[in-house]
Amino acid sequence: MPLFLIGYMGSGKSTLGRKAASALGWRFVDMDKEIERRAGMSVSEIFSTLGEPAFRQMERDYIASLSPEENVVVATGGGAPCHFDNMDVMNSLGVTLYLRVPAGALVERLIASHTRRPLIEGKSPEQLRLYIESHLAEREPYYTRATYTLEGVGINARHIVETLRLRV
Repeated sequence: MPLFLIGYMGSGKSTLGRKAASALGWRFVDMDKEIERRAGMSVSEIFSTLGEPAFRQMERDYIASLSPEENVVVATGGGAPCHFDNMDVMNSLGVTLYLRVPAGALVERLIASHTRRPLIEGKSPEQLRLYIESHLAEREPYYTRATYTLEGVGINARHIVETLRLRV
């Protein structure tokens, strides 16, 4: 059964997903990295050459390619749950888990991160906070449709595994 980790960029989906997959003995997939592999270009390149609609379709195609019998932890892109019927499909295939992290903590994490994130490059801490707050307000109605919500500050992979075992 797939476990989809959803939440805003910097919420810990990839880091916690890798650890949870290891603890479960499951495969781990970072959806953005898988799309990059399949497309042969980075997410930034996809956005700039093919456009956001093409990228969103690639997300949708990847989600639809999964089987309910597949034991995989998927760290989705932050916007994946907000397009097409992706939340419905993910919820029908397996379990969705929203890692909810407050905007202030996301700002701190993203400023400290070494990962290149084109959507937030060049933003001051205040601009970043306003951007995140606005995005979270738009995305929250999708994120809260997850099977489970865990507060993402102070969470570890054990919390994810325990939550998943409640469902299995």
